[in-house]
Amino acid sequence: MTAPREFHAARWNEPLVMQLGRPGARGQLFPAPEPEVAEAVGEGLIPAAVARKDRPQLPEITEFEAQRHYLHLSQMTLGMMGISLFGTCTMKYNSKTAEYAAQRPELAEVHPYQHPDTLQGVLSILHEFDQILRALSGMDQFVFQAGGGADAAYTMAAVARAYWADRGQLGQRTEMVTSIQAHPCNPATAAAAGFRVINLPLEEKGYPSLQALQAAVGPNTALVMINNPDDMGIYNPEIREWTKAAHAAGALIFYDHANFNGVMGKLSARELGFDACMFMLHKTFGAPKAGGGPAVGAYGCTAELAPYLPAPVVLERAGHYLLDHDRPKSCGKIREFWGNVPQVVKAWAWARAMGAEGIRLASDISVVANNYMDRKLAEIPGLQRSHDNIAVRRMEMTRWSLGPLKEETGVGTVDFANRMADYGIDPWWMSHEPWIVPEPFTPEAGELWSKEDIDAWIAVVARIAREARECPEKVRTAPHNQPVAQVKGEVFDDPARWAMTWRAFLRKHGAEAARGAA
Repeated sequence: MTAPREFHAARWNEPLVMQLGRPGARGQLFPAPEPEVAEAVGEGLIPAAVARKDRPQLPEITEFEAQRHYLHLSQMTLGMMGISLFGTCTMKYNSKTAEYAAQRPELAEVHPYQHPDTLQGVLSILHEFDQILRALSGMDQFVFQAGGGADAAYTMAAVARAYWADRGQLGQRTEMVTSIQAHPCNPATAAAAGFRVINLPLEEKGYPSLQALQAAVGPNTALVMINNPDDMGIYNPEIREWTKAAHAAGALIFYDHANFNGVMGKLSARELGFDACMFMLHKTFGAPKAGGGPAVGAYGCTAELAPYLPAPVVLERAGHYLLDHDRPKSCGKIREFWGNVPQVVKAWAWARAMGAEGIRLASDISVVANNYMDRKLAEIPGLQRSHDNIAVRRMEMTRWSLGPLKEETGVGTVDFANRMADYGIDPWWMSHEPWIVPEPFTPEAGELWSKEDIDAWIAVVARIAREARECPEKVRTAPHNQPVAQVKGEVFDDPARWAMTWRAFLRKHGAEAARGAA
């Protein structure tokens, strides 16, 4: 087996940037204006009304010192350049080409309040990406307002609310049905939209039975929201029967495609019978996840639901792109403007670079890599696959459990994750709450990581599992090779000890702290 690499993070006793520097230090020295410029402008180069009355509170440091300070901070951050098999939150390489495209002035310097005639390039990309997602899903219209998966789920709940209100049935259609294993944003957003949530339990095959769904839906059901495959990596082969059951009760059904990576290019939400779906652009489509934002939950629906979409919607008329605000049945805004457009551009660049063949290949690699990883993890004592009685192969991720190891050693999944950082490996993601698998972790290889990377990750897991038996205290007190030891959570509960701005820092810690004494 591959041996874990040696690793030790940098640790700098780095003060706040506001505590650095000395009077007179400058990053740039600007020459005085030429005489002809001064003469043309006059003595008051800056109008008195906008001129500062005092110096700004900024550190006086050289350009090199500023660069060195932030380099030190970056060296103390493990970041995403190690190995991060972050299950259910697919991590992909964010290409420099896509980053460059999003930084071009044609995008970075425009404003959504400009007239659409001056935004044709941006709108054309949004429209073209809409078409790409239609091809992948079979839906008739996509919008990109939603700021992530939870926002997209809320968009579905808002669209359903507007749909039933338009038919005079909102007072009757008051329930949403989902699974206990669905992403928590589905029941949470449906409840926020005013629906009563019915959660179906998992059964022997790892998903709720069709009979349970049929018993749960009826004349009061407004909506069914489901993900497939789920975070255990189990695909429900009865999903077509689910959509038929929802429609037989007169309800809408929504496909949470957060776990699309393993099935992209292989199935169509429309062909399966869904009325709407969403895609996570900051996961499946190669846009950066950025630690919780910025994100985009692309929401698509059938023509029947399209009148209820949040406005504006990008339309094309004879080669000209426009923003359609005139949508009297719209559910209303989900967030401002058209959504996080730079992320859409990055996802569009990824999709164009991959093409249909590349997307299908990435899906294949994702599933193969996960099943290779599954087989190797099964060889490590103390680990147990979720619902281990289910023999089917998992999709692009599998939820595992450290339950047996915790019973044997007292070392749990949080301890394990902290120790992984000592090997230069991003701590694993565990599970959505509530945990329905004891001491969970949910790895996902996706198509990014090589076999060598996966082997290195598994070697670290095997090493820590052995450490848990030989020296459990070392694992429980980890990390040891990082610049910061275990975070003390109580600090965040005491507002007297943290500050979000320099002004608040001075107010709470005083002038001595400003001089570096803190």
